Amino acid sequence: MLTADVREQMIEQQVRAWDVLDARVLDVMRQVPRELFVPAPERFRAYADAEVPLSQGQHMLRPSVVGRLLQGLLPQPHEQVLQVGAGSGFVTACLRGMAGRVRALEIFPQLAESARANLAGLGVRGAEVMDADGLRFESATRFDVIAVTASLPIYDTRFERLLNVGGRLFVVVGEAPVMEARLVERTSEGAWSTQSVFETVIDPMVNAVRPAEFTF
Repeated sequence: MLTADVREQMIEQQVRAWDVLDARVLDVMRQVPRELFVPAPERFRAYADAEVPLSQGQHMLRPSVVGRLLQGLLPQPHEQVLQVGAGSGFVTACLRGMAGRVRALEIFPQLAESARANLAGLGVRGAEVMDADGLRFESATRFDVIAVTASLPIYDTRFERLLNVGGRLFVVVGEAPVMEARLVERTSEGAWSTQSVFETVIDPMVNAVRPAEFTF
């Protein structure tokens, strides 16, 4: 089967099936060749509805989760995006395909270099991958869209404070076996609204605070 056909099958059977119906989201996921962001030994998994292993014990998000993330945030062409957890750069490329500029943070230098190479190989411009720990990142400027692509065992308000008014944050909170994907919108200078959108399980963020374990 041709790669384009397999990609369309992914769109129809995985992404649409998970109620991702926005035309811009479906188009960008058709246009970004996911297989180019998958490590060579794992290429056979590129269009499976499964997390693809990366180095450093990390994983690419399932296509269905990427679709829901993009549909929840709906980046606009004029908007500035922060991504926390670049991984191999696939979500970065999708965000850039919908938004203005994207700044992506990656704590593992090997993954950051891979993401930069993958984006450059595809000719993606306007997407910067920085070697940085998202939990130590500080910025004097705010963002319209923030996508956190690793989970937080305990919710941390640092990311919502980096939003412009009207900005949206996607974040997954909790611990396995059930985590909650949330959309947070900054509704005014001092107020935010939160919506629970679906349940999933993804890799936890390195250095994230975890709940204290119960002991007798």
